[in-house]
Amino acid sequence: MSDILTENQNDIDESWMRYAIRLAQRAETEGEVPVGALLIKNERVIAEGWNRVITTLDATAHAEIVALRHAGKVLENYRLIDTTLYVTLEPCVMCMGAMSHARVKRLVFGAFDEKRGAVCNALNLTDAAFLNHHIVWRGGILEATCSQLLKDFFGQRRQK
Repeated sequence: MSDILTENQNDIDESWMRYAIRLAQRAETEGEVPVGALLIKNERVIAEGWNRVITTLDATAHAEIVALRHAGKVLENYRLIDTTLYVTLEPCVMCMGAMSHARVKRLVFGAFDEKRGAVCNALNLTDAAFLNHHIVWRGGILEATCSQLLKDFFGQRRQK
């Protein structure tokens, strides 16, 4: 279920997404797939993350997971109640599972992932009947910019 937003909330979402894009660019400078994420609570950044799979040799080190792990330490709780996660790419199954277990309230993402997205493409885990927590979501925020980061990254990789 996608949430209904005010114009002010749209501006807020775009502002936080710009922050996530900067984190994605940081991932790219480290040779990682350019995906960035941040977790917000009470209008402030609790944690941030960017893809670290290659750097850490950890298949679970997606931007969202990195941010969730950090947030748990900051809040001293694995339950991340009343938080919003911003991420530049529609989350995968693993990340959606982690967000559900952490009780993230709201998800905002940039680019849609038609092949692996677990929000509204390959799967729809935001309100799956078998989960006991449902995440309100909004996709396509600064979609063109988020998508272009990924296209450029993989285009350069194919050239090498």
